[in-house]
Amino acid sequence: MDEAITALRSVRHFLPNPVPRITIEEVINVARWTGSARNRQPWRFVAVTDPRLRAGLSRLGDYAMLLGRAPLVLVLVSEDNGFADTEFDLGRIAQSVCLAAQDRGLGTCITTFHPDDNVHTAAELLALPPTWLPRHAIALGYTDNENQHSPTAIPVGRLPVEDLLTWVP
Repeated sequence: MDEAITALRSVRHFLPNPVPRITIEEVINVARWTGSARNRQPWRFVAVTDPRLRAGLSRLGDYAMLLGRAPLVLVLVSEDNGFADTEFDLGRIAQSVCLAAQDRGLGTCITTFHPDDNVHTAAELLALPPTWLPRHAIALGYTDNENQHSPTAIPVGRLPVEDLLTWVP
């Protein structure tokens, strides 16, 4: 498990190969076991393969551009329930989706639709019920290893444990 977590990377360049429906269903079948507060499971998923719809979603945030390049976009839809822990639960399910996808040879990258106007536009594009909000999406596909390069403006590496952990006696 340690290796799965430490090897997980955000992928922003994908091959055009379609992702089989059964593979996405397997990913969701595994990820659905992710814990949530009071077992509410405040998430649903919308798998988007249509290029025009993916292009529309790619215009809904400064970092959403990659959604237009991925062969599949998995939109995470959360219940607008007023619970403060819903966003935490979404983070948990997003990580589970990414790990399950990685185990099946897929690359992923999580993005957020922002500001709220973009969330509402995404909801309209996806024809969602009014109580469900699409705040996050995951680009999925087979990694284009020939086209992988890290953005230079983003720091690389991880902070050491001693910078992250404080012990209180």
